[in-house]
Amino acid sequence: MYFLYNILIIVAGFMLKIAALFNKKIKLFIDGRKHTFFKLQQEIGKTDEVIWMHCASLGEFEQGRPIIEKIKLKFPTKKVVLTFFSPSGYEVRKNYENADVVCYLPLDSAQNAKRFLEIVHPSLAIFVKYEFWPNLLKELKISNIETLLISGIFRKNQLFFKGYGGWMRKSLTTFSHFFVQDENSKQLLCNINFNNVTVSGDTRFDRVFEITQQNNRLPFIEEFINEKYTVVAGSTWKEDETMLVDYINNCASENEKFIMAPHNINAKDIADLKNSISKKVVLFSEKDIKNLSDYQVFIIDTVGILTKIYSYADLAYVGGGFTKTGVHNVLEPATFGIPILIGPNYHKFNEARDLVKNKACFVIDDSKELSLQLDQFFQFEKNRLKAGESAQKYVVDKTGATAKILNYLE
Repeated sequence: MYFLYNILIIVAGFMLKIAALFNKKIKLFIDGRKHTFFKLQQEIGKTDEVIWMHCASLGEFEQGRPIIEKIKLKFPTKKVVLTFFSPSGYEVRKNYENADVVCYLPLDSAQNAKRFLEIVHPSLAIFVKYEFWPNLLKELKISNIETLLISGIFRKNQLFFKGYGGWMRKSLTTFSHFFVQDENSKQLLCNINFNNVTVSGDTRFDRVFEITQQNNRLPFIEEFINEKYTVVAGSTWKEDETMLVDYINNCASENEKFIMAPHNINAKDIADLKNSISKKVVLFSEKDIKNLSDYQVFIIDTVGILTKIYSYADLAYVGGGFTKTGVHNVLEPATFGIPILIGPNYHKFNEARDLVKNKACFVIDDSKELSLQLDQFFQFEKNRLKAGESAQKYVVDKTGATAKILNYLE
């Protein structure tokens, strides 16, 4: 099976180079990896003490971030190498200040795995949630490098738990310890004789709770809101925006303000969104030349500030629930004690399911339901505050995973 896997890696590498000629994201994936080994050789010395963390993408980075930040505080002399598999993670966090080196993870060929570990020579390797690369895990075990999985989550349909998945189960023997999100994951691992497991929870809860303790003030948002009721719609796709615009154009009161932060911020999509709204609209890119309080809709055509914006919301709409990939991050608004509206594709996200169950998050299936929910939360403050309190309590009750992992490291 290892032989077939390595053949597939070689074929995949070749096919991706061809696909990169036609796809911008895949081009980033290929081009970014061209300089990985050179970058590592320039930044990592033979005597450096290194901790390596790998994240698939941006979501996993947010789970690993609390650990990195605590590691830098407790072990300031160690270098942190942060790797990503996906461009959507690397391109956003390539300048992350708490990592000494940020780069793409090379494709998992036997040669790449050996070369990567020879250059980085970590004393500790941390994988976040998933990303089980057999060649890397094999080399980590050969080199006897302490390896952890944090915020892990396992499902019974994964290859490890199939009768023919022995070669992948063998990869799991590399891990010194598994820190998993739930009891189901622990039980699945125990069923295949892995007992080095702790149910620590999800480090994202620590991360989003810490956000509430920082300075989230944005004076231009305060100017726009002007003390009026505000709905923040974050990470929206066209399906979400069509319904939101319908409400804004036809149902919204003059006393409601709307902040929209689209998932895609290319110029054409932003212009189309702006032109579809009949109320007064201002863009983030125009904020310095406009009197923001005069506008009812604020479109955020930039990235990196959505979390702070949620702190100003009376109600949040989180996009993605009408796409195949599913709803985006519901914890960021939840931590600020805000009720949340989402689309129907949310079931693969534990936190979204829990928030729905706790009546802190509400599922809408179409434009009519969205309008009804928006109107009810605008009209009934008591219901809104109760749902928000439930959201915040859920986050606070789930904190503590970072401390458990750090106790193990110490």
